[in-house]
This record gives sequence, C-alpha cells and structure tokens, in this order.
Amino acid sequence: MKVTDTTLLNARTARPVSLTRMGFGGAPLGNLYRKVSDEDAQAALQAAYDAGIRYFDTAPQYGLGRSEERFGVALKRFGRENVQLSTKIGRLLLDCEPHEVTPEAFVDVPQKRIVFDYTYDGVMRSYEASRNRVDVSNADILLVHDVCVFSQGSQEASDAKVKELFDRGGYRALRELRDAGDIAAIGAGVNEWQVCEKLLGLGDFDGFLLAGRYTLLEQEALESFLPLCEKRDVGIILGGPYNSGILATGAIPGAKYNYGDAPPEIMERVRKIEAVCAAHDTRLIAAALQFVLGHPSVKTVIPGGVNAREVNSNVELLETPIPDGLWSDLRSEGLIHPNAPLPSEASHAA
Repeated sequence: MKVTDTTLLNARTARPVSLTRMGFGGAPLGNLYRKVSDEDAQAALQAAYDAGIRYFDTAPQYGLGRSEERFGVALKRFGRENVQLSTKIGRLLLDCEPHEVTPEAFVDVPQKRIVFDYTYDGVMRSYEASRNRVDVSNADILLVHDVCVFSQGSQEASDAKVKELFDRGGYRALRELRDAGDIAAIGAGVNEWQVCEKLLGLGDFDGFLLAGRYTLLEQEALESFLPLCEKRDVGIILGGPYNSGILATGAIPGAKYNYGDAPPEIMERVRKIEAVCAAHDTRLIAAALQFVLGHPSVKTVIPGGVNAREVNSNVELLETPIPDGLWSDLRSEGLIHPNAPLPSEASHAA
C-alpha cells in the first residue's frame, strides 16, 4: 500500500475528486490541546506534500481559523491546482470580547467566538470566510460539521441541527454551490455513523468524514451504514483511526479512547489485538492505520501530525508490509467483525 495510490471519492460527481490513500488532517495545526509553532506546522504540511499526499482537510473550528490560515500559507507553495481541499460549515467565527472566546479543545486561539449556524446564510458566510482565511477561490469538498450527538450534546440537539440544515436552507446552499461547480462534492464531518445514515435518508451527499467510528476496535458501521455507502456510491474519509490514541499507544496506563480514559473492557480487547500483532511482528499502530482502508467505501485515512517527523512516521506506517495472516488471525479469534473487508483481500482484488 502506498500513500500516493489514488482513488475517487465516488464515481458520481460532475468533477471527479481524486484522493490519495492518506490525506492530511488539519485539526492538530489549530493547536489542538497544545501550541504548535508556525515553523512546525509548515514543516508538517510540507512533509505531507513531499511524501505525495494531495488531500488536505481543515475547518473553521480548528484553532478558530488558525488551521485554515496555515493551510493558506502552504497552498501558496504547493499550488492550489495540485491538491484536493476540504473545509467545513456550521460554525461561524465572530469577533468578541476576551471573556467570550470559545476555544473548545484548542489553545492560543484568535479572539473569536463560535456560533453554530446551519442556515442558508450561515453556510454561505462560513464558506466565504473559509475561502478568505485559506486565500483560495474555492474548496473541492464542503462538509457539514458536527451535527452529531457527540458535538451537540444530545440526540434532541443533533436532530434540531439536522432539521435546521434542511428546513432553513443550509442543504440548499450546499446544493447550489455544487450545482454551480464552485465545489465538487458535499458531505458531513462527524463523530457518529448514525447521523451520516440519517443524512443519507434526507439528501444527496457525496461522502462523509467519519471520525473514529470504523477502526480496528469498532466495526458497528458494517451493520447498515457502510453497506448503504457501497450501494449509494458514497465515499468515506476516515479520521481518528486510533480511537483517540489507544490504537497508537497500545493498552498502556492512561491510554485514551474516545477522548477519555479507556475503560477496562477496551483495554483488554486491545491487549488481545496487540498479542496477534506481536505474533506477526507487526506494530499495532500500523495495523490500525491500514485496517480501515480494507473497506471499499473508505477512500482515504487522515491521521494527524504536528511536525515533519510525525507526518513521515505516518507515511512509513501506511507503507509497512503487513502479513496477510495477521488479518485472518484477528478474524478467526473474533477480534474483528466477521464481515469486515480485509486489506489483504482488497490488495488481491486490485
């Protein structure tokens, strides 16, 4: 498997969206949890481009615009025409007083506050502001950001945001932008497959950026959502392949799962997966990164990186050969879903 291998988001868009098998996720460059220097941020972006990565994802939320601005600096070097770019709508960034700043999980952010807005005007304003921050004329993919329960706090709040998107013109705005050719594809970037499935029942979406819900630990999405994606030719951009850390670190004390401390049952399952990996002389983190790409609907994976070293490490992990027997052993021991497509099967089919 090579980072530079490419596939289409789907075969339906009027303008094809070609994605490298590994993309670059821009959340860490918004100073997620810790400050990242401009030098390290640019070195990370440059390392990704030099490795052949050509898909870059960002969002207004990431550092209250800081990630988008850093992308803009890099794209001037790369050439906008040489990359596929996605950003997101749903959060407007408004000037505010110092005590009103809403950094969420980001540090050292501009003096802005977030206002959720999925209306027609909100989508158009958000997209225009993103283009100004990145300093580009357009994005290739525009994603509805965080209408999921995890981000909104409850099922009722999530349902209300989805309703706002469709009843107050946000979806219409996305369709207009796509129909006009300003963007090539529309979708959503969320933490739950259930809301993606709901959106597919309400509109015509090209793809989803799904974070952490199809991994070496979690394959519940195979029951209904991913088969629907295959049927509808909807591509998945896979974020969070390590489930917030435990699939990168292993079951060490303090290991993180879904943004919190991993519960005992998750720690035990990871230990069993680690044992299979060790038997095949394979690092858990490499297996976690490559497993997700075995599914035909998963078009690219976007692990984070805050400097050139981390990006180069991700590239090496994706391109590390993994014995076919590791995948079959995980399946036979009941550690992955019996219907989970395996990377070995995908490579043989190719």
